[in-house]
Amino acid sequence: MRVNTRGQFITLEGVEGAGKSTQLSYIKSYLRQAGKPLVVTREPGGTPLGEEIRQILLQPRTGGMADKTELLLMFASRAEHLAEKILPALENGEWVLCDRFTDATYAYQGGGRGLDKSLILDLENLIQGQHRPDMTIFLDLPVEAGLERARQRGELDRFETEDIVFFERVRQAYLDRATQLPEIYHVIDASHTIEEVKLQIQDVLDNFLLHH
Repeated sequence: MRVNTRGQFITLEGVEGAGKSTQLSYIKSYLRQAGKPLVVTREPGGTPLGEEIRQILLQPRTGGMADKTELLLMFASRAEHLAEKILPALENGEWVLCDRFTDATYAYQGGGRGLDKSLILDLENLIQGQHRPDMTIFLDLPVEAGLERARQRGELDRFETEDIVFFERVRQAYLDRATQLPEIYHVIDASHTIEEVKLQIQDVLDNFLLHH
């Protein structure tokens, strides 16, 4: 009888307008062509309850939302996501590709909102235990260029309407995470063409598959 080994957990992060949706589709195709049983999901969201929380978080609202409310909603969605989708898939030997994960919380709620990183770490440990991504691909782009791309897409969500200073803090928080976690993080220069970005990602994935 074949015993499933644990699957690999890959997350994709990016600043606004970095081309995350396009590259997520490419990574999905790459891994499936490599024969990996794959679950593709996103945060906030990924489960029926998580998607309801996503709507609350992203919908523009006149009354605003307290920063700690936002943080707790992110982790409420994540707790459900881990329990109902991510951990069962990994234990079943499937690979999981997730569009954003806890690094986004460090970037947006920690960097952007200025919440204490130790508070985020406490919630991360509470909700995730020892579970962390095996690899994180971060699409990096100067903030002004990214926001211009985002504006061209059309209607903006609640986060995308923040000012440029907010997104400078978000980007810096991601780059700080990359420095702190060099064995997990792979920073991709997303200022190039789509095909050039794909080639950078392909190199990262080729190397990862050699060892997994």
